[in-house]
Amino acid sequence: MLKTNRGAKLLSALSFSTLALMQAHPAAAQVQPAGNSRPMAAAVTPTVPDAQDVPYAGTIGLQIDATDLATGSFRVVETVPVAPDAKELILQLPRWLPGEHGPRGPVAELAGITFEAKGQKLAWTRDPLEPNAFHIPLPAGTSEVVARFIHTSPLRESEGRITVTREMLNVQWEKMSLYPAGHYVRQIKVRPTVTFPQGWTVFTALDGKTQQGGTVTWAETDYETLVDSPIFAGLYTARHDLGHDVYLDLVADKPELLAIKPENLKTYRNLADEAVAAFGARHFDHYDFLLALTDRMGGIGLEHHRSSENQQEPKSLTDWAAYDFDRNVIAHEFSHSWDGKYRRSAKLWTPDYRQPMQDNLLWVYEGQTQFWGLVLAARSGVQTKDAVLGALAGYAGTFSQTAGREWRSVEDTTMDPIFAARKPKPFSSLTRNEDYYTEGALMWLEADQIMRDGSGGRKGLDDFAKAFFGVRDGDWGVLTYEFDDVVKTLNGVFPYDWATFLKTRMQTPGQPVPMGGIERGGYKLVFKDEPNPYDKARMADAKVLTLFNSLGVTIDKDGKVTASRWDGPAFKAGLVSGMQIVAVNGKAYDQDVMKAAITDAKTGNPGAGRPIEVLVKRDDKVVTLPITYADGLRWPWLVRAAPGTAPTGLDKLLAPHAGAAVKAKR
Repeated sequence: MLKTNRGAKLLSALSFSTLALMQAHPAAAQVQPAGNSRPMAAAVTPTVPDAQDVPYAGTIGLQIDATDLATGSFRVVETVPVAPDAKELILQLPRWLPGEHGPRGPVAELAGITFEAKGQKLAWTRDPLEPNAFHIPLPAGTSEVVARFIHTSPLRESEGRITVTREMLNVQWEKMSLYPAGHYVRQIKVRPTVTFPQGWTVFTALDGKTQQGGTVTWAETDYETLVDSPIFAGLYTARHDLGHDVYLDLVADKPELLAIKPENLKTYRNLADEAVAAFGARHFDHYDFLLALTDRMGGIGLEHHRSSENQQEPKSLTDWAAYDFDRNVIAHEFSHSWDGKYRRSAKLWTPDYRQPMQDNLLWVYEGQTQFWGLVLAARSGVQTKDAVLGALAGYAGTFSQTAGREWRSVEDTTMDPIFAARKPKPFSSLTRNEDYYTEGALMWLEADQIMRDGSGGRKGLDDFAKAFFGVRDGDWGVLTYEFDDVVKTLNGVFPYDWATFLKTRMQTPGQPVPMGGIERGGYKLVFKDEPNPYDKARMADAKVLTLFNSLGVTIDKDGKVTASRWDGPAFKAGLVSGMQIVAVNGKAYDQDVMKAAITDAKTGNPGAGRPIEVLVKRDDKVVTLPITYADGLRWPWLVRAAPGTAPTGLDKLLAPHAGAAVKAKR
């Protein structure tokens, strides 16, 4: 019976026969009255053609003015030849960006777009389905189209990554150039020219450089190579030859930041040695580490075949010990020249920057690179062994507290770059992030230790690296693979049920914490009341207090909660991201006060049994939250578990490997 006034009105409006029909057939209640409009879907026909492996009609001239340091804007003139009798030209900004594993092309940053032919402006329309593409009808007899536009690079972090400062800039071609649709990008020829501020030095992997004043031109290349060859340029610079045709190209906020000591520079030479020794081949003719020592230009770690874009804290080379935690990016990105750029999963490789990427094997591309970045950093001395052990401890400790591992597999997190784009999440411990990096690294560590155990130390992941990544020395194309190729190569190195191992570890949720590599390697995870050196340095630099493994929160320098662990003690008390901690147990908040309160509440201490009283502000409300927690401060460490003093499997993995023969080839 309909009892509300609204129900009574409805009843009076319906015939008893209609009401009976609704009661007998509930689905009929969903039928709209015949008089309402009911549209049908319009046909959707893509108008941007798929890429074909055929040459484009002529060489594109690309001119970029990068001298506007005040606005950070890049002014672009692009001259695009067109085929005889062409009726339309479709130009597009790259959308699916290599190394970013998702659709990140910043078309919103393009402005002032015009196209002209024979001195006359041409009309254009943006594609309604693919807004990165521009349709330009061509008058009869058009032989080339001149495009003019401005790439308005971000000036504040809230707008995106800053790429221009008063002392340096970063040219990323895919963000400030258009390419014609319908062709593999390797079939599109380009001749690039950039004008820089006077007196600046320019670094890139591009070949055939000529320079007149501040204007630099490079030899004709294909668009794929161009996009894969970014530029760092700056006022304060240095270049170091590391051997093996590898160079360290530095740009810095201040000249004194370039003063790396000889013994520390040697670790980067060691890194080149160790990488060549590990992979057994080179997939570049020359390689440039583009490294910005800055806190003004935005952070980056992005791989390319013959170079990489890297940012470290300004003093990371001059205050060597204090910034041990910050120097892994170079080793990681260098490893990508083999893993990710040369060997790439078949579904991740695309013929252009329009076709969507399929990221499911990123636990090879990024996970094993994360592994090699840590290993090569330790072997070379770019980072200390203690820093690398601290990083591994952090991975394992985090996964011991990550609720999202119960429902979401590692392989499923490879989709995060596509739909999450590294946006902050309210509860990342439940939703998970791009865990294919770090849990992937722990999985590959376990694979290495399985091989070492089973072969009496004669085999390890170094052998897989040579067999999988080290083929065809000198080839710097792309050699694709599928899951079965990974399994086949692993079995060729050391017979084992690798298919089940990989599917269980990477494709199946609800797995135990990935401790196999650590434990087989002779170590164990423990928690101490002080942070390991890696975590200590990171927290000091970021001015945060990370209590993920105890209260379950991260707190910034102002007392604001920036993360809360799902189902952690703080979460259960109602302490979540965005709240500001004003006081702890009646004392004004600072890091020491919080740590003292956690210690005092530990079982066996004077405050045991009493909740930690946290006064917090949220919007215009101030409330006290009692947190029940008695396990004290907990930060993860890896400590030796194996008896005796002989090197363990993990010790051997992280020890220098490059022999005299490799070093002689510098």
